[in-house]
Amino acid sequence: MKITFIGQKGIPALAGGVERHVEELAVRLAKIPNTEVVAYTRPWYSAKAVTSYDGVRLVSLPSVHTKNFDAITHTFLAIIHAALIERADIIHIQAVGPAILAPLARLLRPKAKVIVTFHCIDRQHQKWGRFAKLMLWLGEFMTMKFAHEVIAVSRTIQHYSYESYGRMVKYIPNGATLHAIVPADKITEQFGLKSKDYVLTVARLVQHKGIHYLIKAFKKLETDKKLVIVGASTFTDDYVQEIITLAADDARIIFTGLQTGPVLQELYSNAYCFALPSESEGLSIALLEAGSYGLPIVASDIPANREVLDGNGLIVPVGNIEALRAALAQLLSDKKLAEGFGEQANRMVLEHYQWDSIVAETFECYTTGSALTYQPAPIH
Repeated sequence: MKITFIGQKGIPALAGGVERHVEELAVRLAKIPNTEVVAYTRPWYSAKAVTSYDGVRLVSLPSVHTKNFDAITHTFLAIIHAALIERADIIHIQAVGPAILAPLARLLRPKAKVIVTFHCIDRQHQKWGRFAKLMLWLGEFMTMKFAHEVIAVSRTIQHYSYESYGRMVKYIPNGATLHAIVPADKITEQFGLKSKDYVLTVARLVQHKGIHYLIKAFKKLETDKKLVIVGASTFTDDYVQEIITLAADDARIIFTGLQTGPVLQELYSNAYCFALPSESEGLSIALLEAGSYGLPIVASDIPANREVLDGNGLIVPVGNIEALRAALAQLLSDKKLAEGFGEQANRMVLEHYQWDSIVAETFECYTTGSALTYQPAPIH
């Protein structure tokens, strides 16, 4: 069976939940006997000369590297290549934006099974203009109309799909990789950080992630701890400058830029707690990663966060700076409470969000039955 992944920027993942999702799936699927996995990459993200990664064959294709045309131009070429050159058995499209071309995949390769993973309701994000939001809605429609199977990464998206389009889609969540807890070394050298000395957030620096709320709330705290913001711009330079300016008068706030690998592992390992004040999520891999490290979590009261953290962390209303400040202050002042929430978050990830079981469910989706027989379960 030849499986192709389309829509991601590339692997290995540098940043972005979709890229991390594809990496975790692809490398595990490639280890299944009689399975070949191909992932399409963009030359600005993954080096063109790199043609394989951990058993996954990488195919680099060009794109028009702008905010509105990067994904769609790359997807167009990738679908043509997957259908006509690779003659794929599975064409797995990531996210509803690229899935606007699902009909093209069906047309060019009728024998292939077209799968779409619905990662997030992207048209709700403020960074998109009216035309882009219209195209993202059209991508949702094409997903529901032309994909053989649709996978939702959260119960929230599963219910949205049913309520908005009448389609019963399959719930297979994102996951978290369990890493060893490591001491502060590189992060002490680079950023002056010590173990349990900071609040951590890891996110793309885009407005709907709510980093501005977190900065405003943290500035109101009387604490010697730091706020560490890990992430980079995604065609959002104006917003990045806005939050840097907002934080400029507080030396406790540290921007590390994009971090991966050992440095990111150290940042998670040594944080006191994790914050995710976002306005919109599909199912945050960063949140699950924080839980896998046993970090107590404060997150916004949106459905995708609630379905993970209900009883396993502190939930605050979206955009409520005072509630966010109070929740952070509560964790920072009560070590036992923080440790208890960290243990609960870790147990939650171990029980429900392991990549090996997620891969098994995805492979079953490739090889058997239809999600149309699946009834969505209730969410909180």
